[in-house]
Amino acid sequence: SPAAAGPLLRGTRRLPLLHWAQRTFASQTEGELKVTQILKEKFPRATAIKVTDISGGCGAMYEIKIESEEFREKRTVQQHQMVNQALKEEIKGMHGLRIFTSVPKH
Repeated sequence: SPAAAGPLLRGTRRLPLLHWAQRTFASQTEGELKVTQILKEKFPRATAIKVTDISGGCGAMYEIKIESEEFREKRTVQQHQMVNQALKEEIKGMHGLRIFTSVPKH
């Protein structure tokens, strides 16, 4: 019955939100910290770097968002190549990588 399904649906909706809240407020994983540190070194003019392990914490896949002046006047593919080159060694142990690059707006 619909009344019986109500509590079940509410319960399943809470779990992802709880997981999201824990993940949002949890400290970065060791892999996230390592990748972030490498990017900070390779892109000293970066104004924003966000590295997220999107593989559930095992380090197999990351999403990287980086905003840097180094990307100015470069095509997106060139920007992504720069990030790939910076993480060349780390990428060998990954299954996937999502890269989002941008230039600071002045």
